[in-house]
Amino acid sequence: MLKGIHHAAIICSDYEKSKYFYTDILGLEVVAENYRADRNSFKLDLKLPDGGQIELFSFENRPQRPSYPEALGLRHLAFRVDCINEVSEYLQQAGIEVEPIRVDEYTSRKYTFFSDPDGLPLELYEMPLNEKKNGS
Repeated sequence: MLKGIHHAAIICSDYEKSKYFYTDILGLEVVAENYRADRNSFKLDLKLPDGGQIELFSFENRPQRPSYPEALGLRHLAFRVDCINEVSEYLQQAGIEVEPIRVDEYTSRKYTFFSDPDGLPLELYEMPLNEKKNGS
């Protein structure tokens, strides 16, 4: 049946700013970039190292999505990292505000949050690739 998550779709307010954030800051690889004239919209397919993807869309006149206080629906997007301290420090040096690193009370793994240019909550979750994925 389900084999995994193929992609997450994100609608941004400033396409160039978000493209820079996801490619130059977070280092995601561009798979395809298309301009859809009928919608006056860009669609940018970005590849994560594990094969998953993020679709970045730009649409005119899109409504704001409330994040704080937390709204019903998707809460955040989490990225697995090998060393959370290194990634957190890198993001901060790039001018990205990162919350203090915490430890998950159930898994004992480190995690923290930061936001994309539109305030979308993003999480870093420390889980080195060489560790087994089951049970976590």
